[in-house]
Amino acid sequence: MKRTWTIIGVSDVRCSFKWYQALFGQPETRPAHDYFGEILDSDGTVLLCLHEWGAHEHPSLTSPDHATPGNGLLLFFRVDDFDMTLQRARALVTRFEEEPHVNPNTRTKEFSLRDPDGYYVTVSALPAD
Repeated sequence: MKRTWTIIGVSDVRCSFKWYQALFGQPETRPAHDYFGEILDSDGTVLLCLHEWGAHEHPSLTSPDHATPGNGLLLFFRVDDFDMTLQRARALVTRFEEEPHVNPNTRTKEFSLRDPDGYYVTVSALPAD
């Protein structure tokens, strides 16, 4: 099996960590470091890594002034608890980028919102078995 670890630059790892845990209905914990944290699924699968802008020498993570957060990136998550995730999302933001709808291509419900750093996040329901 192969997996990707998507890493995004964020201004406040703890704040973003808490935000994604709230979105996914996970118990609130602290990231491993002030400059880096991994959002994990219940089975330990890495869903998303959060890296503080400017920490270390990563060329694409030096500063949001040199790379617009989210430019060309869509964070797309499939969830098995869509309705609960939607409720949690409504508590996190004042407006959605896309209100809940059925995607005509996947035929699943989805919605889109922005995270604290402005990344475009789409949440999609896993298809029914």
